[in-house]
Amino acid sequence: MNRERSSSQREISEVETRKTRSRYDRISPVYDLFESLAERSKISSWRRLLFQQVEGPTMLEVGVGTGKNFPYYPPGLEVTAIDLSEGMLSRARKKLANYPSARINLRIMDVQKLDLEEGSFDTAVATFVFCSVPDPVLGLREVRRVLKPEGKLLLLEHVLSERPVLRFLMKLMSPITVRITGANINRVTVRNIQKAGFRIEEEKNLWLDIVKL
Repeated sequence: MNRERSSSQREISEVETRKTRSRYDRISPVYDLFESLAERSKISSWRRLLFQQVEGPTMLEVGVGTGKNFPYYPPGLEVTAIDLSEGMLSRARKKLANYPSARINLRIMDVQKLDLEEGSFDTAVATFVFCSVPDPVLGLREVRRVLKPEGKLLLLEHVLSERPVLRFLMKLMSPITVRITGANINRVTVRNIQKAGFRIEEEKNLWLDIVKL
């Protein structure tokens, strides 16, 4: 029975992964435009705050998308930046031309099954990514596998609020946000991080209890 359930879960995850890839390929041409207003408000400062904590010399960025974080990369890093969507990566490649001295290797890859060596990175980062990973715990476990023993994971994520009214509204809106932007806004990411075997050293609320660093 457990084997059947595990097989069924894998099949569901693979179907959801294909849907996620297709969704981001579809919205990639307008993705930056769609999020430009939010970037001009608080998000750019949150990104800067995250990348100030990166320790090198090697870094993995999960869900690089269109390359929005390139301006915040600390100098001198050797970076592997991955994304599930070829459409998103094609836009990241165009932006990468503006950083000729950067050592950034862009690769199409699924965080749920990383084609990377164990213990390869000093730091792994992701910004608003695990809201769209079909099996976030599996993806986080893979990130943990490729981090060095003393490596650290830095996340900027929106999570399901603990406030009853907000929690209700977020659960109500999540199917809509998934369809439009691919973002599942009712994820319990803090709990998922712990399930994946990470020890949380610091957790900071940036906007209410929804956006966390």
